[in-house]
Amino acid sequence: MCVFINTKHIVYYYVGAAAVHIGENIKRMRLRLGLTQEELAARTELSKGFISQLERDLTSPSIATLMDILETLGSDIANFFKEETPQKIVYGVNDVFVKEDAENNSEIRWLVTSAQKNALEPILVTLSPGGRSGADDPHEGEEFGFVLSGVATLYLGEKCFKVKKGESFYFKPTAMHELFNFGKKDARILWVSTPPSF
Repeated sequence: MCVFINTKHIVYYYVGAAAVHIGENIKRMRLRLGLTQEELAARTELSKGFISQLERDLTSPSIATLMDILETLGSDIANFFKEETPQKIVYGVNDVFVKEDAENNSEIRWLVTSAQKNALEPILVTLSPGGRSGADDPHEGEEFGFVLSGVATLYLGEKCFKVKKGESFYFKPTAMHELFNFGKKDARILWVSTPPSF
């Protein structure tokens, strides 16, 4: 990201290879707050005409003026010019991380890249006959699972629950919890935890 300035005014700035106009971003921020041009002008002691020209990139603000406008809009220079990383929406086969656990006779597939940084973490667990997920200690948050195939047995503290294909489970993990497969076929479970704990 490069910002081009002269002694008094910001001319324009680049994010990556593309120029981004200051006025467009100010207008977007103003509309998000439900302010009219007149209201923004009044709060910043500027004219409506100046705000209108600024939003159409027909004029450029001094650094001091831009700082005043951004403060009114609940932002600052650093955040305004911060380069945003595009959000990844679709995750494919190449994004999946697979961990095979021979000792527990299981496999875990992390379906979302870097899910540990997010609020929730979806995984696909495959338990072979006699397999187990491994015990997970109590923690804050919530757990949800949907059995795609086979039968899983959920141990939650001293209680256990049989969960069949097409059934789901949901609980607050206030006790030790673990999945087992006591059946003769693989059990596949879509398991979602918040916060991430796998």
